[in-house]
Amino acid sequence: MESKSTPFVSVIIPVFNDNHYLGICLSSLASQTYPSEHYEVIVVDNNSDEDVRTVTSRFDFVTLLREPIPGSYIARNRGVKASKAGIIAFTDADCIPAKDWIEQGVAALCSEENVGLVAGHIDLFAKDNNKPNPFELYETIALSFPQDQFLANDRFGVTANLFTFKHVLDRVGLFDETLKSGGDRDWGQRVYAADYRQIYGEQACVKHPARDSWESLRKRSVRIVGGKFDLLKSGEISDLDLLKDFILFLKPPFRFFFRVWQDSRLKNFYQKFQFTLIMLRLRWVAIQERFFLQFREGVSKRS
Repeated sequence: MESKSTPFVSVIIPVFNDNHYLGICLSSLASQTYPSEHYEVIVVDNNSDEDVRTVTSRFDFVTLLREPIPGSYIARNRGVKASKAGIIAFTDADCIPAKDWIEQGVAALCSEENVGLVAGHIDLFAKDNNKPNPFELYETIALSFPQDQFLANDRFGVTANLFTFKHVLDRVGLFDETLKSGGDRDWGQRVYAADYRQIYGEQACVKHPARDSWESLRKRSVRIVGGKFDLLKSGEISDLDLLKDFILFLKPPFRFFFRVWQDSRLKNFYQKFQFTLIMLRLRWVAIQERFFLQFREGVSKRS
């Protein structure tokens, strides 16, 4: 039963072929400090090849839904439509929520008037934080999730750790289901445009494993480029402006390169060399994907 002091919460988790981490995520959600009778977890299988039910059936507080159309945002929307709560929390199958994640997220969301969203803290970690491999080190430095900066600079928080009210979703709309990436930015900016307050929930923490292979980084790069391109085209941009944007896209990231080389987490020349090599390879992947989408009329990929 819902109360003002302990509102009911629906946690939405899309999943695509990630049974291993989903089990860890749900185990963390099973031991929350938030009263168990005051939250539900909705897992949305986004057409996985794996049998997601083998994982979700171990947790009696989980409802499993299926969304066959590819895309994490359409899967999240499927979960929202089935939710029972006035507060909606989003995380990903490969995230590990802290034991007080729901408690802290709800506290931040209810701490002020007219709050539209809370973007919680995301802590990237390597399998061995003392000895991260080059791919883990690259993602930790270059591709982390600084939620406070996302809010301050771009007015959004990523859905790996996000809290909102159902009435906010009702007002500004659900996620853009046509996007494979970048839908959290689009939605967060709609929340900001509707004059809601946005809060960084530093105490509402989830851990997120850093990608530890070239292939996983490559897939992320392809997905992000596709999402940005889809979002760009959704604004009915002219062909000339699209061409100008592509030319700007080709500009080498010199400023980023020099800033990273001064990062103290790169402890020696060899690590800096490895980092630079990965950066250049990913840059080439991004350029190829953008060219494919823009000039070959390709379709963006979800991974």
